[in-house]
Amino acid sequence: MARTILVVDDERTLRETLAESLETEGFVVVQAADGREAVNAFRRSHPDLILLDLMLPELSGTEVCRIIRSESGVPILMLTAKSAELDKVVGLELGADDYVTKPFSFRELLARIRALLRRSEQQAQTAETETVELGGVRVDLAGRRLLRGAEVLAVKPKAFELLAFLIRNAGHVFTRDQLLERVWGYDYAGETRTVDVHVHWLRALIEDDPAIPVYLETVRGVGYVLRRPELD
Repeated sequence: MARTILVVDDERTLRETLAESLETEGFVVVQAADGREAVNAFRRSHPDLILLDLMLPELSGTEVCRIIRSESGVPILMLTAKSAELDKVVGLELGADDYVTKPFSFRELLARIRALLRRSEQQAQTAETETVELGGVRVDLAGRRLLRGAEVLAVKPKAFELLAFLIRNAGHVFTRDQLLERVWGYDYAGETRTVDVHVHWLRALIEDDPAIPVYLETVRGVGYVLRRPELD
């Protein structure tokens, strides 16, 4: 089945050139010329990957990235200008997966697109198998259990839900507010510190050294991300 790519750029010539080239490579392409149109197109077309320019009218690329990442783990590849270093960093912190700097070669862009799609497919396969290895701990997603060898580890239900959510969105950074919304629910009235406490519990279970986490990392000033080296 052909993969769908959402191309978001206010430069019409570049956007249409990219669309034509990607269609030649067998992709289905949806186009958007500004930030609001991009969010609507994302919700309407459910693309497999998004090419997102950071300099957009209506809504900035970073704002579009924030909105989409709060709703989906779809791969986001940013298109940036050489001078947009700060925006580039902010975009990555908000959950974009990669970036290319303008001007770029289509060959390079295509390689990055295919790499992100392969990673996304691996994550989907993980969700299907429902079992994940994190160091010496096996996470049984279907059975809602953590196992170290034959030992079943005690884990609080909400902590397990948080871990399962992060596993299924491995590599994506989430803010504490986003995790509260996605794991605890939109009507949760607690504090963001709740997330920190649950992360502390999980690290004690899955990390060899909780003080130097390898899997459940803190992204300073943003939130948390679960790393799986075999997918990087």
